[in-house]
Amino acid sequence: MTEKFDLQSYLTEGVESIVSDAVKATVTNPKESAFMLKFALSSKAASKKRKAYEKKGEHIPPFLIASITSECNLHCAGCYSRCNHATVDSEPVSQLTSAEWLKIFDEADELGISFILMAGGEPMLRRDIIESAGKKQNILFPIFTNGTFIDDKYFELFDKHRNLVPIMSLEGDKELTDRRRGNGIYERLTANMNEFSSRGLIFGASVTVTKSNYRQICSENFLNELADKGCKAVIFVEYVPVTEKSKELAPEDNEREYMKKELAILRKKHSEMVYISFPGDEKSSGGCVAAGRGFFHINSHGGAEPCPFSPYSDVNVKDTSLREAMHSPLFTALRNGDVLTDDHKGGCVLYEKRDLVESLIAKSNQH
Repeated sequence: MTEKFDLQSYLTEGVESIVSDAVKATVTNPKESAFMLKFALSSKAASKKRKAYEKKGEHIPPFLIASITSECNLHCAGCYSRCNHATVDSEPVSQLTSAEWLKIFDEADELGISFILMAGGEPMLRRDIIESAGKKQNILFPIFTNGTFIDDKYFELFDKHRNLVPIMSLEGDKELTDRRRGNGIYERLTANMNEFSSRGLIFGASVTVTKSNYRQICSENFLNELADKGCKAVIFVEYVPVTEKSKELAPEDNEREYMKKELAILRKKHSEMVYISFPGDEKSSGGCVAAGRGFFHINSHGGAEPCPFSPYSDVNVKDTSLREAMHSPLFTALRNGDVLTDDHKGGCVLYEKRDLVESLIAKSNQH
């Protein structure tokens, strides 16, 4: 008989490992190290809250993804968010206000959610919300940004509130980054990195993993260059195809296995950096951790979605609490059914089985 996968233990160990790696990575930076040690205590307290809920039969995930705007200034090739019409050029209407986001952050803190990943669109366009997030010191806010709006005021904000950690997106070297993101973007990012380093501020990098760049982006050469610039975390996000044509770019088991082995070596050799792969090997993590198993997503208009790659919602946090949103009919059906643990080809089971997700939404809307 196979041993039952313990999701709570898996997530708790994962969070503790990330926090422990972050403490090691900041040991040479007194200001950052002091914050990370303090955050480690907050993270343990949050874990206790989640365990207490678990004992009562309610699962609270440690992560939340918050897309705080749907506006973006770049047109990256193959962007899933634009293809899903979740990102636009103009300033959107009916977005959540900074007060509404602060309410979400307050409730997340009370529930024991330790990490809120800020995304968009381009999140740096919402300085008001990022300033609100800075006040929530029990939560770490990695901010996934294209880096083009980082200015002196932002550098000052990051210095004052160490729980705000910019994660700048690149695709590998200059050629790969500019080809997907636009000319001059790589130079802008490296200039930002140099400025962060000179001010003693930590930052991370987010890299989209495709079949064409997976070897380069987990090579020692590439990662040493980032480390030399002061980068403390690299988040590898597997490319999720949004059209039939782009399927050939998506990593498969061979690429995923190669990266898993390389990252295991890098974690041992280079403790000065944190390496996170998303979604990574879902088989070893007991299936997909979206829909509130490990995280869920709030879009810029308040819709609670299983994942940014699965933009379906049957509840809005404008009308309900964050806690109630986690128990929406859609989330409950996904967690109680077999979809999240089903075998699948790519990195995202919900994208692959989107017809099934759409049918669950239709059922939810009928009630």
